[in-house]
Amino acid sequence: MAKKPYDTPMLDQLESGPWPSFVTGLKRLAADKDYMVDLMGQLEHSYTTRKGYWKGGTVGVYGYGGGVIPRFSEVASQFPLSSEFHTLRVQPPPGMHYTTDVLRKMCDIWEEHGSGLIAFHGQSGDIMFQGATTAKVQDAFDAINEIGFDLGGAGPAVRTSMSCVGAARCEQSCFDEARAHRQVLNTFTDDIHRPALPYKFKFKFSGCANDCMNSIQRADMAVIGTWRDNIRTDEALARKWVAKHGMTELVNDVISRCPTKTIMLKEAKDVSTGPKISSVAINDTQCLEIDNGNCVRCMHCINVMTGALAHGTDTGATILVGGKRTLKIGDLMGTVIVPFMPLKTDEDFEALVELGQKTIDFFAENALEHERTGEMIERIGLVNFLEGIDVEVDPNMVATPRTNPYVRTDGWDDEVAKINARKAAAA
Repeated sequence: MAKKPYDTPMLDQLESGPWPSFVTGLKRLAADKDYMVDLMGQLEHSYTTRKGYWKGGTVGVYGYGGGVIPRFSEVASQFPLSSEFHTLRVQPPPGMHYTTDVLRKMCDIWEEHGSGLIAFHGQSGDIMFQGATTAKVQDAFDAINEIGFDLGGAGPAVRTSMSCVGAARCEQSCFDEARAHRQVLNTFTDDIHRPALPYKFKFKFSGCANDCMNSIQRADMAVIGTWRDNIRTDEALARKWVAKHGMTELVNDVISRCPTKTIMLKEAKDVSTGPKISSVAINDTQCLEIDNGNCVRCMHCINVMTGALAHGTDTGATILVGGKRTLKIGDLMGTVIVPFMPLKTDEDFEALVELGQKTIDFFAENALEHERTGEMIERIGLVNFLEGIDVEVDPNMVATPRTNPYVRTDGWDDEVAKINARKAAAA
């Protein structure tokens, strides 16, 4: 006989709003699993007392040191069937591509071995199979592994990576995110399964500066697509866009929102020429002029005028290190380490993996316990970090050069040319 549900007035109230509620899903599962009846009873109890009753512990599968999040109830005497509610973190495929057949198999596995509650995807990027007893964790993993999926990271380890759909479906993609994701993670699989770092280390791969993976503020190593040649233009689409949206929207939503005032509206006869200038006619008398030398590749104009404007063809990625959420010193955004890395050949992807390996090795040897990469860099200094991973200092590492009164960027190209000439002469 199915267990009688607990009275859950506070949970019931969560179903009263206009949006779908997780409570409805829990009730549906509870209709078939007594396990979930007690879970709802404990959750109602937590809401009533305003206190959480889950504690950690040690639960794992053979050969792995991470990937399972243990949860033991502190009120097991009141809700005995939900005394254990462990979560299996499972790595998603690059770009989060699934077939319906695979999704059905995952659901069947978790209905058999767990609670039936699955999250696509958790904050970590993993598929979260939530709710299993200690006795069923190994069986659930074996079944998941059998269909080709592996556990993700947990604890002080390399964590599960995330990549956007990118090159598979998005015209803004600047490199093969799925290949980069897979190659990096295959290299660090042992560091995922067997935690041995001071704290967590995350990779994220975004195909362009729109950064759909939130990598710049959430990843210890962020790989973000970019380009280094000129923005491409399409006159027919530009004229069509202006005819539809009008000059007011062009000025207010494109030109005035350019962070470095790179885009200007000019009479056709006044448009400049040069190797870093892009221009496109928007009607019979006016043109948009783009000074690519000042463009910071923020993507805003391309997002608004998609097709009329497009990223260049000399594509690759910018590598940033040190992004994270609040821990010891507050939120940090990643610091540019490599302004441009081409990602086209086998050698290019191997160079990315090598940089990741150097960064993780340095982090493992120099970070304090429970310290993220960004906090380590803040503590020891960026120069020491760059020396440790064998990367030369670059002007692009200045966080906000246009707002720093002590840094002038004009004439840098000439100075770099002089330095390179001296190096060549000395060699």
